[in-house]
Amino acid sequence: MASIFREGLLTGKVAFVTGGGSGIGQAIAERFAGHGARVTIAGRKQERLDAAAHAMREKGGTVATAAIDVRDYAAVAEALQHTSEEYGPIDIVVCAAAGNFPAPATGMSANGFKSVIDIDLLGTFNTCRAAYEHLRKPGASVLSISAAHATQPIALQSHVCAAKAGVEMLMKTLALEWGPSGVRLNCLTPGPTDDTEGMRRLAPTVEIRDAVERSVPLRRFGTKEELADMALYLSSDAAGYITGGVFACDGGSSLVRSGSLGGAMFPTAVAR
Repeated sequence: MASIFREGLLTGKVAFVTGGGSGIGQAIAERFAGHGARVTIAGRKQERLDAAAHAMREKGGTVATAAIDVRDYAAVAEALQHTSEEYGPIDIVVCAAAGNFPAPATGMSANGFKSVIDIDLLGTFNTCRAAYEHLRKPGASVLSISAAHATQPIALQSHVCAAKAGVEMLMKTLALEWGPSGVRLNCLTPGPTDDTEGMRRLAPTVEIRDAVERSVPLRRFGTKEELADMALYLSSDAAGYITGGVFACDGGSSLVRSGSLGGAMFPTAVAR
């Protein structure tokens, strides 16, 4: 799907995208590369990163890869240093790395809970903190992918709810601290998004998918491309006076959803 924005919106910009080898992160990286940014995509699986980078390069994008775990601060810092050395000061950071699995709190181990907190919240902090030294200031943008879980309790998602609430408060706090340097920080909140690992895990049956779709005011799933366009806007100079915000691209689902995904309770026996 073609972007609605003028071509070359990010020409001359440098972007670093965690979780950029798949899903929403990949769609955002593709959009950035398609608009002229030099992009590093980071993730844990090199083969997945290579496939994503190849697809972007086939379309003329300038893309590097970094096989890292965002829970490892030193690895994140090294990848950012390499990006800065190769491409120049970093203009855009997107924190899209995330973990999720449906499980009741009583069916979840402490390690299972911690793994999501560490990937989502600690990983976001690691990326932001390590990136600060390399950001082109003023004018830099940091965008974290949040979720409705940050403000709406959802059954079988205690770990994600806690992590995303932390991510949103972290971004707002950093917006206060880094604003005087000219660095903007925002959150993007997707709704039910088709063709993503999250929806495959959280809505594994046709019945649950149908219930989720019926619960969305616009009566359809969102697309990764729509989220990529929102990320493009928030990361571009067009959003130069926007910071500390949380922006939903969810078809209105956050207006009606609470307690369960789209009103369809997950099977309570599911656990990791």
